[in-house]
Amino acid sequence: MDIRVSGHQVETGDALKTLVTERLQGVADKYFSRAISSQVTFGKGPHDNGFTCDIVMHVMQGLVLKAANKGMEANGAFDGAADRIDKQLRRYTRRLKDRQTGAITALAENGAYDNAGYTLFEEPAEEEEPAEAPLIIAETRVDVPEATVSDAVMMLDLRHTNALLFRNTATGAHNMVYRRGDGTIGWVEPNRAQA
Repeated sequence: MDIRVSGHQVETGDALKTLVTERLQGVADKYFSRAISSQVTFGKGPHDNGFTCDIVMHVMQGLVLKAANKGMEANGAFDGAADRIDKQLRRYTRRLKDRQTGAITALAENGAYDNAGYTLFEEPAEEEEPAEAPLIIAETRVDVPEATVSDAVMMLDLRHTNALLFRNTATGAHNMVYRRGDGTIGWVEPNRAQA
């Protein structure tokens, strides 16, 4: 598995890189015969206090795991994020292996995994009046996976996102699952046009 460790305004030493590589390789070997890649980014914590660690792990084509954690030390921040990845994989391991043998390879034939590109827009000058609508800062392109509702909820959990647009395999229509404020999952299904 290709593991990349980087720091955003933080130096990552050889010891930290070795810890990250050994732990993520161990997690990947425990659940998958072959994982694709991982990106681990360390940064400064809020108000330059402590560290943050973000992990994005591509374990099989079309499946992305994400985890983040904060800590007073870089090792602690990484351990918390890696524990979350491990917990996610332990929770969904049977379903993931079933998908691996079946239709998961059809999800991302193009090789586009997650957040294919960004377009950044110019920030408004400070003296401008605030607009009624919020400013769009970034535009993200992603592939819309084809999945059942339960698989879409699993992908929502694994990616640690608030919403996921997907094409429902049962109806062929675009649906969305999202995390509600009370922690439950909402499901949006469009009305079918009456002929």
